Amino acid sequence: MAVPPDGAPCWADATFADLEGAKSFYGDVLGWTFGESKPEFGGYTEAYSDGKAVAALAPPMPGQEDDTTSAWCLYLASSDVNATAGRIRDNGGTLLMDPMQVGDFGTMLLAGDPGGVTFGVWQAGSHEGFEKRGEPGSFCWAEVFTREPQKADAFFPAVFSYEAKRMEDDQIDFKLFNLGDDTVLGRMAMRDADFPPQIPPYINIYFGVDDCDAAVAKATARGGTLRFGPMDSPFGRFAALTDPQEAAFTVIDMSTTKGEMPKVT
Repeated sequence: MAVPPDGAPCWADATFADLEGAKSFYGDVLGWTFGESKPEFGGYTEAYSDGKAVAALAPPMPGQEDDTTSAWCLYLASSDVNATAGRIRDNGGTLLMDPMQVGDFGTMLLAGDPGGVTFGVWQAGSHEGFEKRGEPGSFCWAEVFTREPQKADAFFPAVFSYEAKRMEDDQIDFKLFNLGDDTVLGRMAMRDADFPPQIPPYINIYFGVDDCDAAVAKATARGGTLRFGPMDSPFGRFAALTDPQEAAFTVIDMSTTKGEMPKVT
């Protein structure tokens, strides 16, 4: 498996107070199976689709059980995590966790952009990231949801050398971040009419499914909440959800498309 280029999404994980409940929920909704928890790494548990690593779940750190807010975290690849940390600081970001080596698996950090969007950075060692992506049961896409789009538009290209392109749509303020010819990340401005003030900025992660409506039905039957959709688009039929522990995510059936691709400039 080739190591992804700097700035490309390479991994996703989430912390859950009820780890067994989260495993049961995502196992049912996304068809995941799970490896053995690693006690030497705080109970970190990898999720698999077709036997390939696609994400991980973890319990809270000891003593933080009552303070844990469940949320998915997207990791962006770096060939030099210390240099990336410097660019984060130099461009107004905040280091929430300094670079930390994780055994021989790699080195990570956690950061926030100037608008408060949390993300991770991963420098691969033996763990290179997603073993499957762009298919049902795996990561397909992600978007930075922010109330301060100008800050995000300056920060992320400065840290990861993205080229930003604007989607021509009068209804939304949306940009695409490219690495060469590959579009790797989106940026959506959060409008007050659509996002209540109690919803913080975040990165919305899309997981692939065979059937969007069936995935929504499973999620809501298991205690998840439908936030938006299902909706058809040129990219696929998708729906935004929160799981029973309030972690937000989106499911998308990329085989069911409708409409013309939007223009970008």
